[in-house]
Amino acid sequence: PVNNRTVYPNGKKKMAYRKVNADQRIQGHSQYLDNDDLQATTLELEWDMEKELEEPGFDHFQLDGIVDHHSGNSQNTNIDLEPIQPSASPKGRFQRLQEDPDYVSHYTRPAPKSNRCSFCRIFKLFCTVLILFIFGILIGYYAQKKCPPSPTSSEPSDPHFYHEILKEIKAENIQKIFRDLIQLPRQEEDTDIAMKLLVRWTSCGLEDVQLVNYSVLLDLPGSSSNTVTLKNSGECFYPSGQKCYRETKKLHSQDLLYSYAAYSAKGTLEAEVIDMQYGTVEDLVLIQAMTNVTNKIALLKLGKSPLLYKLSLLEEAGFGGVLLYVDPCDLPKTQNLSGKAFMVSLNSGGDPSTPGYPSIDGNYRQNRSNLTSLLVQPISALLVKKLVSLPENRSKSDGCIPLKLPVTEKRIISLNVQTVPTYKTISNVIGYLKGSTFPDRYVIVGSHHNSVYGYSGQEWASSTAVITAFIQALMLKVKRGWRPDRTIVFCSWGGTSFGNIGSYEWAEDLKKVLQRNIVAYVSLHNPVRGNSSLHPVASPSLQQLATERQSLTCLGKMKCPGSNVSSVQMQGDSDYFINHLGIPTVQFSYEDIKILESPSFLFEALFPAHNTVTEELDPFFNLHETIAKLTGEVTLQIASEPVLPFNALDIALEVQNSLKGDQLDTRQLLAMASRLRDSAELFQSDEMRPANDPKERAPIRVRMLNDVLQGLEKNFLVQQAPPGFYRNILYRLDEKMSQFSVLLEALEHCKLHQSNETLQAALSKVLNSINSAQVYFSAGLDVFETAFAGKK
Repeated sequence: PVNNRTVYPNGKKKMAYRKVNADQRIQGHSQYLDNDDLQATTLELEWDMEKELEEPGFDHFQLDGIVDHHSGNSQNTNIDLEPIQPSASPKGRFQRLQEDPDYVSHYTRPAPKSNRCSFCRIFKLFCTVLILFIFGILIGYYAQKKCPPSPTSSEPSDPHFYHEILKEIKAENIQKIFRDLIQLPRQEEDTDIAMKLLVRWTSCGLEDVQLVNYSVLLDLPGSSSNTVTLKNSGECFYPSGQKCYRETKKLHSQDLLYSYAAYSAKGTLEAEVIDMQYGTVEDLVLIQAMTNVTNKIALLKLGKSPLLYKLSLLEEAGFGGVLLYVDPCDLPKTQNLSGKAFMVSLNSGGDPSTPGYPSIDGNYRQNRSNLTSLLVQPISALLVKKLVSLPENRSKSDGCIPLKLPVTEKRIISLNVQTVPTYKTISNVIGYLKGSTFPDRYVIVGSHHNSVYGYSGQEWASSTAVITAFIQALMLKVKRGWRPDRTIVFCSWGGTSFGNIGSYEWAEDLKKVLQRNIVAYVSLHNPVRGNSSLHPVASPSLQQLATERQSLTCLGKMKCPGSNVSSVQMQGDSDYFINHLGIPTVQFSYEDIKILESPSFLFEALFPAHNTVTEELDPFFNLHETIAKLTGEVTLQIASEPVLPFNALDIALEVQNSLKGDQLDTRQLLAMASRLRDSAELFQSDEMRPANDPKERAPIRVRMLNDVLQGLEKNFLVQQAPPGFYRNILYRLDEKMSQFSVLLEALEHCKLHQSNETLQAALSKVLNSINSAQVYFSAGLDVFETAFAGKK
């Protein structure tokens, strides 16, 4: 528009523009002029402008093509961009002079006609800007509603929200994953299966999935099976009870080879067989009173107490070998395992060549292929009957007759045990779902993959299918923008059958980080072992949460009867997290009621299982779905609740209950436990209840409270426990036991050595643990009182 100019009729174009330029220079430099100079200069310009305005034809001045006089940059000095409108600006030069207190007007005259037009233009401009501003707000509001939310856990943590995630877990989906897994070749290496699992988890949308490998020492069977030979008849038997024929060996070669005890001593021993029954202290005292047991072979039933503990007693007594078996009377009638041998591991946990430290390149490797001096061989109940010369199909009208070697008969056998220590690579699959609020706090969900040749059946596939279905359901919500508050770490462990090697090595590798950051461990080890009863196991601090989830999830279901939630020793890879890190742990599984009623620790035997056992137990995978939803909801609550759902008072109550009984003088312990309960009640009422109220939930207070809750169970880790016993004394051996396991074991140990030294040491361990927990609570209360003294 500035190109179409109309020349003034009197030819004053140049003069007018020069005056504007002068005016602009004065305005730009007015801040540098004295007040007198500024006034004089301004008056001269005013006089010149008046003269020009008086010249004829000025009222007819205009610039063709001008539509809007306020477009462009106001700082532009190009005079062609604006027409000359001296009074158009509300803060023009005349107004500024009039606002000067030293300014005196020399004349007055009517405002030019253009003032009214300028006001209209300003008003139109103001309306346009206002409309655009409102329109922009509306666009932003509706755009924000349509955009996906940022990845936070802003949704309320309630059962309805969890249901939105868990409803995606369906039985048919778990069944499909399970069938895909069991199609994998049985001979595949651990790393091959782990790689396939990594790909599957990544395809579910899990963003950070890693394969973590460790080279570890495994004790594998040799090229020929171990044997048991009867010296009086010369008959040779394989562990299953079959005779040593070449045809039999060829027909069942793998089952025969893998019927062994990993990390047993190697060699041949010819000796008398001594029936030790379950190998309790009473059994041992009785036998030692009758005969010399040095270098004898013990015939030992599995169950009632940890295998490693019983072997330590036999080794201390001087035995040279052990034949292990499971009495058919201890098994459900549906499980016909009398003709099958099994595998056991004598490894308490981790790579035996690097005890207490990770198996990484450069670390020193110890020569520990034999973890006991005993020659240990698992055998079938069928072979036991042949050793004791009993008919195979004997029975009595009112039930099963437990196996027992006649006292009057003497049996001498030759036991041959051969295994091959070999370094192998085992792999863990670790997947991370980062938390939005506390990404440095971890909730670990653990399963395991693959087993030794097919031992423990398809339980690994069942475990892996459940955790994979949970990941799929969770990632659907994550893709819509949600994240948990805390990081969820999904783990599939390798080397579980040899002593939880994968989980031990990973945890030892990251021990310093995990000690500080782990919040809880949720176990999915062998979730469906039976189909008659739900069996929840949890740390004392998580028992209330597990009970609530069990009652809500199982409401209205046909097969969800369950026992009370208890804190008992459990199988699987939770071992390190409970015993070395003191982490609260929870596990849901289905069991056979008969197994729950039978002697504990029968799960230490890994039997070869046929390919259809899992689908026979749960043909429609409804039990798998229930376990997945229970596990999922507990995981989500721990990962998403602002305050960790741990019950501090339940720990104190568990301690008091574990000291009941009249076998020991526990008055001092009970007094300490009473103080612990008082501190726990005060902590629960003064700190936990207010923190659970959103109106009083200060972020710093919540973080401090969660740090205290996270470290509670660490106080109950003792420095050393009997072999096979948990170092975390809050866990009992089984449901039948109500007192601290370490105290009962020490009481039994006194019968062997006629000394109370072991008992006094055990009492001191328990007392120190209770005192440590009480001091921990008190210190936590003091910190809160000091930190928030001025804010109450």
